[in-house]
Amino acid sequence: MGLDSTTSSHPLVHQLKKIRQGDSGLLPILVGLAALVVYFQIRSSVFLSAGNITNLFVQATIFILLGMAEIWLLLIGEIDLSAGFNAGVGGAIAVILVDHQFHWPWFLALGLAMVVSMGIGIINGLLVILLRLPSFIVTLAGLLGLQGVLIYIVDRQGTGGVVSVQEKVLYNLVNGNLTPLWTWIVVVVLVVLSSIVMLRGDQKRRRGGLPGKPFFITVIKIVAMAVAGLLLVLVFNTNRSSFTHLSGMPFAIPIDLFVLGVGGFILAKTKPGRYLYAIGGNIEAARRAGINVNRYRLMAFGLTGLTAGIAGLLYVSRLVGISDGIEGGTYVLYAVAAAVIGGTSLFGGRGKMIHAVIGGLVIATIDNGMALIGLSAATQLIATALVLLAAVTVDSVARRASNNAR
Repeated sequence: MGLDSTTSSHPLVHQLKKIRQGDSGLLPILVGLAALVVYFQIRSSVFLSAGNITNLFVQATIFILLGMAEIWLLLIGEIDLSAGFNAGVGGAIAVILVDHQFHWPWFLALGLAMVVSMGIGIINGLLVILLRLPSFIVTLAGLLGLQGVLIYIVDRQGTGGVVSVQEKVLYNLVNGNLTPLWTWIVVVVLVVLSSIVMLRGDQKRRRGGLPGKPFFITVIKIVAMAVAGLLLVLVFNTNRSSFTHLSGMPFAIPIDLFVLGVGGFILAKTKPGRYLYAIGGNIEAARRAGINVNRYRLMAFGLTGLTAGIAGLLYVSRLVGISDGIEGGTYVLYAVAAAVIGGTSLFGGRGKMIHAVIGGLVIATIDNGMALIGLSAATQLIATALVLLAAVTVDSVARRASNNAR
C-alpha cells in the first residue's frame, strides 16, 4: 500500500497518467508544427529564409489576435462569430480618423477604435445575458450587421471602397521594425521573465504539496525557449532586403506578446480569470459558489471585443488600408480554428492564450508553405480543415478520457 502511494505521487507517474487521460498539453501540436516546417523546407528552400519566416510571423498576427479574442468566450462555452467584422470596423474607424480629412491624433483615433470594438463586444454580451439568447445566433446577427456597417462607413468616404493608411504610427504597427539591439533586449527579457514564472510556479506547487512537473522538464522547457529565442533573433536581425537594409523584429510581434502576457496573467493569476474557468467548467456550480456569473460573462464578451479591436488595427496596418470587402467571416472561422488547434476546448473550461499563438502559427504555416510550393487555394483550405478536424477529434477524445478517469 505504501509503495503504491509513493509511486502514484511521483511527478513522472503523474505526468504519464495525464497523457494516458488525453491531457498531453501542447506536445502533439508542436510536433505537428515541426513536421510542417520540415515538409515545407524540403519542398521549398525559401521557406526557412529570414524574409519568409519573418513574413510568416507577421502573417500569423491576425489569426493569433483573433484567436486570443475567441478564447475569452470559448473558456465559458460561448462564441463570437462577429469578431472578424468587429476588427474590421475598429480598423476602419482608426484609418478614417487619422486620414487627412479629419486629422485626429493617432492615439485618440486608435484608442477610440479599440473602445468601439470593446463596446460592440459588450452589446453582444448584454443581448446574450439579458435576453438569454444563444451567443451563436446573436453574434451571427452581429456578423451580418457589422458587415453592413463596415461597407457603409468605408463607402461614405468616397474613395471607391478603399481607404488607405496615411498616418505613420498606424502604418508602422506592422510595417515598422525594432532595431537589432532592441530585438535582443525584447527576446532576452521575455525568456528571463518566462523562466522566472515557470520556476516560481513549480516552487509554489511543491510547497503546497501538489503534483507538478519534474524539475528537469522545466529546465528542458527553459533551454528550448532560450534556443528558440536565439534562433528568432538571428532570423529577425538578418538583412531581409536585396536593395536596402531591412532587419529587426517587426513591431507586430511585441504587440502580440504584450496581449499574450496581459491575457495570460489575467487568466492564470487573477480572480476574474479563475472565475472564467469555473463558469466554463460548470456554470451552475459557479453560481452556487457565489460567483456573479453574468458579470464575468459580460467581461469576457468585452475582452473579446477589445482584443478583436487590437487585431483590426494590425490588420489595416499590414494591408496599409481598409476595404469594404474584408473577409470577416473567414477570419473569425480561422480564429476559432487557431484556438482549438492550439488546445482550447470548444466545451468550455480549458484553454490558454498561448493556444491561439500556436494555432495561429500552424494556420499561417500551412497558408504560407502551400503558397510557396504552388498549391491551390482549394488545397490550402482542405488541409486547414483536416488539421482543424484532427484537433477537435483530439479535444473530444481527451474530454471523454478525462471524464472516464474520474
